[in-house]
Amino acid sequence: MAGGERFWVARARWRLRGAMLWPAFVVLTLVDGVVLYRLSPVGFEFKDPVAPIILATFGNLLLVAVVAPWLTRRLAARRVPAPVEVEREVLKDRTATALLAAGLVGVIAAGLGNRQVVVSETKATERNAAAVRDFVEQSRSPELVRNLETANTVKLSEGYFRTCVARDDRRRHFCLFVDTGKRPVEVVQDQSQVPNRELFPNGGQGR
Repeated sequence: MAGGERFWVARARWRLRGAMLWPAFVVLTLVDGVVLYRLSPVGFEFKDPVAPIILATFGNLLLVAVVAPWLTRRLAARRVPAPVEVEREVLKDRTATALLAAGLVGVIAAGLGNRQVVVSETKATERNAAAVRDFVEQSRSPELVRNLETANTVKLSEGYFRTCVARDDRRRHFCLFVDTGKRPVEVVQDQSQVPNRELFPNGGQGR
């Protein structure tokens, strides 16, 4: 085999060894988008996966076009002897692929971390609802029991809620302060009959 042919065969082999970047980019970007959609790390629920995939695309392009070349130069500078051009291209592709994989791991970790907060808040809301229901049922007030479906809750602080149940005339409300952080959950009647929508026009800290 002539020297030129051997050179191009070797070059082709090196390129094949570094040909994983763009297939990995497509696959990992789609996976990133799905993870962002299912496990949003920013506390914002996306309505569909299109926006998360677009966000993941821009993020991964930043890794490939900016971070990977910079990191490749740093790695190549430490190698002795210095890599030839084709080896540098392979190193860049592998570095970018590794960054994409690391980015996916980071997105999953952030999403799971945020999910724990959401689940915790959901549990607190559920404990509040259960405590209010039990309190109303134990009061044996027919008026409150039949109006229980009108219950409206505002989060005042972490695990602390004000829930109001409308009276029959809808002008007065029966309100409770509920502290789900205590065991058992503490429920205290609020002497004020002003509904949450008037007392907290901005919705308090929660809903």
